[in-house]
This record gives sequence, C-alpha cells and structure tokens, in this order.
Amino acid sequence: MTNQLLVVDPSTRLDIIKGLASEVRISILRLLGTEGPRNVNQIADELGLPQSTVSSNLQVLEDVGLVITKSQKAKKGSQKICESVFSEILVAFESRRPIAANEIEVAMPLGLYTQCEVTGPCGLCGRDGVIGLLDVPDTFLDPERMKAGLLWFTRGFVEYQFPNNAKLTNTHPTALEFSMELSSEVPGTSADWPSDIFLEVNGVDVATWTSPGDFGDKRGVFTPDWWKLTGSQYGKLKTWRINGSGSYVDGVKVSDVTLDALTINEHRSIRIRIGVREDAEHPGGINIFGRGFGNYDQDIIMRLRV
Repeated sequence: MTNQLLVVDPSTRLDIIKGLASEVRISILRLLGTEGPRNVNQIADELGLPQSTVSSNLQVLEDVGLVITKSQKAKKGSQKICESVFSEILVAFESRRPIAANEIEVAMPLGLYTQCEVTGPCGLCGRDGVIGLLDVPDTFLDPERMKAGLLWFTRGFVEYQFPNNAKLTNTHPTALEFSMELSSEVPGTSADWPSDIFLEVNGVDVATWTSPGDFGDKRGVFTPDWWKLTGSQYGKLKTWRINGSGSYVDGVKVSDVTLDALTINEHRSIRIRIGVREDAEHPGGINIFGRGFGNYDQDIIMRLRV
C-alpha cells in the first residue's frame, strides 16, 4: 500500500463519500490497509462474505479511486490483486472562503521573497526534500528557494513584494488583509514556546502576534511523509486585517495603525516583512508554511477590499 493521505472535500467529492458509506467497503479498506494486497477470494474468506458481495463493493471502491487492481499470474490463469491507494483518508471542507466581488486577491508563493535577513537555526524545504544547506543563512539566496513549501529561522525577516492592483485599476482600497500559516520555531517541537512574530507593511510596523508554540503532536495534513515527525508539522492560520479603524489579527484589534498610514495609493507595490525582531520579548523563531506543508496548503495570501 502506498503511504499517502487523501483529503476529501465532501462538497466536491460526494462520490468518494458515497463510496465510504458502507460497512462492507470500510471493512475491505481496513483489511487491505492493515494486511496488504489481497485477491478477491482472500478478501471474501477473511471477511466471511460471499465473493459476489466483495466483487461488487470492490468495483465501487475502484471507481472512486480508493482501490486499484492488478492482474497477476496464478497457478491456473491469472488472479485479480486488490490494493488500497491511501493510508489515511481525511474528510475536511475547503478552508478558504470564496473571493468576494469587491476583493482583489493575490497568492504569493512562499519562496518568492525579494529580501531576507535571517539567522540560524534556519532552513528551507520543498515537497521533495531539503533545499540547500540547513542552518546556513546564505541558503536563503539559493534560486531553488522558489520551490519552498516551508521555511524557518530564528531572528530576522523575509520580505515579499505584492503588486498594487488597486493602483493599477485606479480604485481606493478600504481594507487590506494578509493570511498565512505560522508557528514558532524550536529545535524539535514544543507546544509551549512563545514567539513574537511581527508584520510590517510598506515599512510601517502593523502589529505583532505571539505564537504559542511549535506544533508537532501530529503530522500536518499536507506535510510530506519524508519530513521527520520530530520536526515542525503545522501552524496556525493567521489573518492580519488593516482598515480605516485600525489593525486586527483574526478579528481582534491589536493596534491603531490604519490603512491611511500605509499610503497604499502612493506605491506601485505593497511590501510586507514577516519575522522575529532581535529585541523581541519572546524571541522564539518562526516557521512559515506554504503549499505542500502544514494544515492549509496555501501560499501567502493578500486581499485588497475595494
């Protein structure tokens, strides 16, 4: 059996939900998952079911992609070998909300930062492996960083430059949002490891969010199997919002910095810096999770409400 996780959104894959809605089919998947590939007769014998029942339910599982079958030579002719495709199946609704008609959204890949100043321990990972050298800050300049799905460092920042689409369309924004998955960073993991993570926009210190820890109690939903279980697995999805009345983190006001202070319409781009300051009260490092890692499988998202 391949060691893969399937995340199913029931609003888009109702066929898989229906495929799982059977005690017989669940029993077949459990058997194949724990005992490995089996032919139809073996499954029928081990589950105490008629061969016809097993065959019809296997066809349903195969139709929705949960089981694959292969022909294999037998003593007399050939036999059909059945194998489970996924080691885990997670049912979860799509976490991202739809884009509103009065919003402009830009998704920034994690590795597409334009400036960086970081200190070790630090590193970059893509879906297929480590990028460059671990704990070597100069690795953050490696062109392969464009493939990053996870980055971490102890102090410093990474800076991203977003296009100012409000200026391009000659509109005046009423709110600005940034959304990303974050955690603290400690060698190994620790749920109790606070870190003050700051956000600057166009050179203005917007607000600081204190991450409670570096989470490793279970594998992140999208974190690849090759990534060690003792490493950071996922973060918390945080949303900074700046409007005419102040700055907010997940709807809670955290500073009096307003949208006017960012002088959005005076700039061709919108620059953000995210990181941990040298003089932070809780200098617990930072993990930023992008596509292919963590629990949300998303880039750094900017939204302009116009």
